[in-house]
Amino acid sequence: MAKTKFTSFDSMSLQGIDEDAELIPLMTPEDEEEINKENLPDVLPILPLRNTVLFPGVVIPITAGRDASIKLINEANNDSKVIGVVSQKDEKVENPGVNDINKTGVVARILRVLKMPDGNTTVIIQGKKRFKVAEVISEKPYLKASITEVPEARPAKDNEEFAAIIESIKELSLDIIKNSPNIPSEASFAIQNIESPSFLINFVSSNMNLSVEDKQKLLETNDLKERALATLKFMNMEFHKLELKNDIQSKVQSDMSQQQREYYLHQQMKTIQEELGGVSHEGEAEEMKARARKKKWDEDTKKHFDKELSKLQRMNPQVSEYSIQRNYLDLFLDLPWNEFSKDKFDLKRAQRILDRDHYGLEDVKKRIIEYLAVLKIRNDMKSPILCLYGPPGVGKTSLGKSVAEALGREYVRISLGGLRDEAEIRGHRKTYIGAMPGRIIQSLKKAGTSNPVFVLDEIDKLSVGHSGDPSSALLEVLDPEQNSEFHDNFLEMGFDLSKVMFIATANNLSTIQAPLRDRMEMINVTGYTIEEKVEIAKQHLLPKQLKEHGLTKENLKIGKKQLEKIVEGYTRESGVRSLEKQLAKMVRYAAKNIAMEQEYNIKVKDADILEVLGSPKLQREKYEDNEVAGVVTGLAWTQVGGDILFIESILSKGKGNLNITGNLGKVMKESGTIALEYIKGNAESLGIDPDMIEKYNVHIHVPEGATPKDGPSAGITMLTSLVSLYTQKKVKENIAMTGEITLRGKVLPVGGIKEKILAAKRAHIKEIILCEENRRDVKEIKDEYLDGLTFHYVKEMGEVIKLAITDEMVKNPKQL
Repeated sequence: MAKTKFTSFDSMSLQGIDEDAELIPLMTPEDEEEINKENLPDVLPILPLRNTVLFPGVVIPITAGRDASIKLINEANNDSKVIGVVSQKDEKVENPGVNDINKTGVVARILRVLKMPDGNTTVIIQGKKRFKVAEVISEKPYLKASITEVPEARPAKDNEEFAAIIESIKELSLDIIKNSPNIPSEASFAIQNIESPSFLINFVSSNMNLSVEDKQKLLETNDLKERALATLKFMNMEFHKLELKNDIQSKVQSDMSQQQREYYLHQQMKTIQEELGGVSHEGEAEEMKARARKKKWDEDTKKHFDKELSKLQRMNPQVSEYSIQRNYLDLFLDLPWNEFSKDKFDLKRAQRILDRDHYGLEDVKKRIIEYLAVLKIRNDMKSPILCLYGPPGVGKTSLGKSVAEALGREYVRISLGGLRDEAEIRGHRKTYIGAMPGRIIQSLKKAGTSNPVFVLDEIDKLSVGHSGDPSSALLEVLDPEQNSEFHDNFLEMGFDLSKVMFIATANNLSTIQAPLRDRMEMINVTGYTIEEKVEIAKQHLLPKQLKEHGLTKENLKIGKKQLEKIVEGYTRESGVRSLEKQLAKMVRYAAKNIAMEQEYNIKVKDADILEVLGSPKLQREKYEDNEVAGVVTGLAWTQVGGDILFIESILSKGKGNLNITGNLGKVMKESGTIALEYIKGNAESLGIDPDMIEKYNVHIHVPEGATPKDGPSAGITMLTSLVSLYTQKKVKENIAMTGEITLRGKVLPVGGIKEKILAAKRAHIKEIILCEENRRDVKEIKDEYLDGLTFHYVKEMGEVIKLAITDEMVKNPKQL
């Protein structure tokens, strides 16, 4: 059996098989005529071809590998050099027999036999005439058969249709050669030099990329014109396939060229970045993948990250979105997904830390210890949302730090004061240039754990701007039932905030919207008494200032008596911020003397306080002179804690008009009007001449007009002031009061009782008049705050008048 080397147009170059081969001329019409005159032998050795078909006149090289085929070729080459060539029906058959070969074949002449280096034999043969196997004579050592010639039916020489078909075959052959990169250009010269129509048809048929079955059908077609038409049909199909293939290759080549160009550019950028000491984009992606493998992500989070990383790798690094996507992935990797610090459940240690850092604040400490106790027992509890509200300087913010230390958690703080952009809480969407996550997510990234102590400072000072309402955005953050899937616009994924312990701080609850207040557990952090301030100064403030100024306790000592003097004479606030400033002045005084090597009193004396701090700024009468009618001490609540205020009134001739001054709000002015109307309606029972009310104008004034004042708490104070004025009777010494009044003379409860009581103690008030319903508020206050105070609980104004106004007339009563 023999096997051809060429089955398509790539064999159209017939100018030799190797460098030493003789040139094989193309068949001319004279050669064809001479072949047609030759007589065929009756019996021929038959050479089966596995994967090709030989046509008359065509020269092809064949490689023979089987012993039978080699023996046949050698014997024929030494004899007549004429053999019969047929194609196999099935190329897989290794030893073809009579039933495995086609009956129609071509008589071939051996032109040359070549011994190849691999041991095979290559034979070059040229087809002569077609034949048909009549009978197989023998199969050993190779096939031999008797044959009969198969003549061709040729059209007349002047047949124009046949001439046109031949011309079309030639032109189409040249087009195929031109468009096929695998066919050498020399093949076009061979086509142009073929003069014989039948040889052209056979030559093209032999070299077309057709199956053995199709070529065999062409060979078996006796009518030459019909064979030409079939050949032309196959050529058209071949040409269309070639055009389609070239179009596809052209597109692919264009895409490949662009990809190669981008690849080379990226490689150059990578080299430049590495030379400059940076990391290439591919290196960044690989580094991100390595970091991602260490993360404790669930399946959804991992899929989301892989998708976003793939998006980054497809992006052009020069576009602005690339940096946003890279920042997004960096944030994704930096966030502490399911990473928690271990809580410390040593409750005694936690109590010691809280007591060490903060004096007082028992309610807050109690609540923290309760939370720790429950967490220790259950070990799986959503963290509470606490809101510490109270005046400035009482330690609300610093308390969060102590709580974090007591729990063994990370401490995070963000200030919400003046925040007016919702995106500060929820973040920006990635579609915007310069997009960033919200402060919540940024702070968690900084903390490095998913369960820090998170202090939201000044939550009552959030503002509403054109960019949304931040306080509404906090509703999801501070809702224990919702914050397990907190959605940040930049992150685009839910993040679990349920293990975060949020501690909000506020000065005034009235400015916090109701839904937000409802989500938090309110803990009132009240002001400090004088005794507490002294202890705080001794234990915390003075050591802190000494350390900050580079001194030790050996350089400055302030005794308890001197601390009391500073507290009473230079500070009047609920917190200790102003007290710390005064102590800082004393420390700076010592530091200056040490630096200038001057003598000073290490143990501070009263004279030193006067020298450094100046004259006491708050040394005024704790209550106004009760020798003057119409002056009464009231208690008020302010944003900086409790305070005392003085209501004074005076009469002047007129028509009974009322004038109220002192930078008062609408509600407080209404209290003055109600007090006067109550007196008009009950003048006789109060011992007041009704005609006097009609003949005199009354003026009520609240000093310190620079400070805005409002609220109903001064109602009973104004009424007492007017009764004292009209009756010219003294007000009891060292007494203060607070409460709202009605036109019927009822006394209503008010708020801020603890702050007001502390203010009364600072002013050395001895007795306090309150509404009966405020008794429950007093019971909640520690006994040490109430030491030295006497409380009177009333329901009606008549009781207030009896308690506050004596029967003693003033020394110089107004002559009415």
